[in-house]
Amino acid sequence: MKKLILIAGALMVGFAHGAPAPKQSDYYTFTRVPIPADVSLEASGLAMLPNGKLAVSTRRGDIFTVSNPLGKADDMKLKLYARGLHEPIGIHWNDGWLYATQRCEVTRIKDEDGDGRGDVFETVSDGWAITGDYHEYAFGSQFDKDGNMWVVLCLTGSFNSNTPYRGWCVRVNKKGEMIPTASGIRSPGGIGLNHLGDVFYSDNQGPWNGSSCIKHLTAGSFQSHPASYKWWNLPLVQKHMGPKPPVTPNSDSRIPKERERVKEYVPPACVLPHGKLGNSTSGFAFASNEKFGPFENQLLVSDQSQSNVSRVILEKVNGVYQGAAILFMTGFGSGNIPSFYHESGALFVGGSDRGWGARGGKRFALDRVNWTGKVPFEIHEMRAKPDGFELTFTHEVDPKTAGNIASYSMKAWTYILRAQYGSPEVDPATPKIVSATVAQDNRSVRLKIEGLVKGHVHHLVSGGVRSKDELPLLHPNAYYTLNEIPKK
Repeated sequence: MKKLILIAGALMVGFAHGAPAPKQSDYYTFTRVPIPADVSLEASGLAMLPNGKLAVSTRRGDIFTVSNPLGKADDMKLKLYARGLHEPIGIHWNDGWLYATQRCEVTRIKDEDGDGRGDVFETVSDGWAITGDYHEYAFGSQFDKDGNMWVVLCLTGSFNSNTPYRGWCVRVNKKGEMIPTASGIRSPGGIGLNHLGDVFYSDNQGPWNGSSCIKHLTAGSFQSHPASYKWWNLPLVQKHMGPKPPVTPNSDSRIPKERERVKEYVPPACVLPHGKLGNSTSGFAFASNEKFGPFENQLLVSDQSQSNVSRVILEKVNGVYQGAAILFMTGFGSGNIPSFYHESGALFVGGSDRGWGARGGKRFALDRVNWTGKVPFEIHEMRAKPDGFELTFTHEVDPKTAGNIASYSMKAWTYILRAQYGSPEVDPATPKIVSATVAQDNRSVRLKIEGLVKGHVHHLVSGGVRSKDELPLLHPNAYYTLNEIPKK
């Protein structure tokens, strides 16, 4: 990877000597999949099939295939694969079947006669219930290493669980058995696994969620919204989760304080601050190789309202996931919902404005993103240290600007953990950057900071940093959720 970065960095030298300022399109190109006028492609799930076609599920209950999805837009054609499903959000190919998570069940579909249309539809699991409330979506993941699909079930509206398992994460194994797994879910926008096989989901701002965020799912965990406790008397819950629910969190409190009271509570791994990085965090993927630039294994997280994608860089500190969110891409056609990364280096992102509206402007769209081979000057990673943060960069930095504390600024805040909808930014702090030490290879900077606050989002602006070739950072803002301060 280092060799690749150096070569691409050399290509960028021209920008530093009077050429136009770098822009997103220098590094990543968009191809919009053509959609026939009679198709409403409100994309809700994406999966690559063994025949090289891209399967696209829609909010309206259809599944289409796109031929030649890695080629030119003019050569792409849509064909109907299945119809009549109930809001399938999340489709995944596994062992000869296309699995679809519908609002009411997990279904598997097979094209037995090879004509490009689904012939066999089998219910895998329908162990949860629905009321007809618009909010009761179901999001399904790919299978984990143990052969389980993870499904997160939205509440009835924002506040209530009016039917069994709403507000829960459940696992569905290949036998179709449903296993209650985690409580406290509110309003997911996506679910998936990282490169280590750990499961995450996105939850949206609302009651018990001050801002949209990425959360880590583990068996037995509580994710913040206590409405799900209503179903603890079900025998299956007691079998897999124990006889009693966790302690109910106190409203109008703070996450670090409630973590002490509610031992099962897992704090958000990364907050995507409301209004800054997005308003409705949705699906995500991760670049599994270096064909998408130097961001291998970082989560690429979509936002439905702002039609953008952010990078989320996670690490474990004291056994707890936490990390930084940095804006990555804008300019998608509609409100981003599902995303899928293909090993060829193509990122597919689809979505709909659905009535919430979206910055992209189109009612629905499906975009493919490819890397040009040029590396943008970006913060590559942001890691917590006992007395500050360490930044790594995609290019060599200019030691003079990167080593000057005036090139940086930081402020921090948190959110109220409460039963009301959302939260303002509260408990503001201004951590002091006291030193910036550039490593000998000019690839990283160690920031020593006084006044770090456990449980706060730390907003770092690195606007004064320049690369060796005098480039500014393409995205100078980073938002780090500091659940734990590393031990010295």
